Amino acid sequence: MSSILGVTIDNFSKQEILHKVDTFLLEDCFHQIATVNPEFILQAQKDAEFKSILNACDLHVADGVGIWFAFLRFGSFLKNRMTGIDLMSDILRMANEKKLKVFLVSYAGALSSWEETRDAIAKIYPNLEINGANLNTVIARRETTKQSHTDTQKSGESKKEIATLLSVARNDIVFCNLGMSKQEKFLHSLKTLENAKIKLTMGVGGSFDFLTGKRQRAPKFLQKIGLEWLWRFVQEPKYRAKRIFHAVVIFSIKVIFNL
Repeated sequence: MSSILGVTIDNFSKQEILHKVDTFLLEDCFHQIATVNPEFILQAQKDAEFKSILNACDLHVADGVGIWFAFLRFGSFLKNRMTGIDLMSDILRMANEKKLKVFLVSYAGALSSWEETRDAIAKIYPNLEINGANLNTVIARRETTKQSHTDTQKSGESKKEIATLLSVARNDIVFCNLGMSKQEKFLHSLKTLENAKIKLTMGVGGSFDFLTGKRQRAPKFLQKIGLEWLWRFVQEPKYRAKRIFHAVVIFSIKVIFNL
């Protein structure tokens, strides 16, 4: 286990990561996985709650070539980088083998709804049981609180929202694509659901869009040399410019000078 600018990252090989995941799926308790990239680390410098949740996760997977360089800066060698979509794909395979139930959390108006994502996964694993929801108001209420189900009822959430949360609780694995920090906060809040059988949760960012084919991944050779971010910039220059500037330039400066 290592720390980059105060954020924990587990220096595991791919085999070690998958072994950890397999162990989580055999245990009857809640686990949260974070795929940590430079943007996460920068956001954690400004958001104490997010930083605390990241460091409290049960597995911190390095995602992004910037993390590899950061390890070198602090005198270590990162064994493996693993993107959210790659890890999600491996977990889906495990879920299919173990006959586990999966829940997909998207947001109203997302590029890929949970139903579209379910249909894309079903083409690969037709027998995998997949449920889900496109959340709206429930997100804002639960991502910043640690409410139990009883407290939730007292706070005046609608019966529909409560039913959604109870539906989440009946699944083994929860994937969430609400975006950086929101997804981690929401998933962390699920720890308080009473009688939940959730074994594993993970925020997956834009992975749903890759599964549905609404966004295309970089060619394999760009993935291997750590230039997937460049591919995304070419596809969406206006949307990605600021994010890439922070991840490549600002993050590098902070790491070099240990700010």
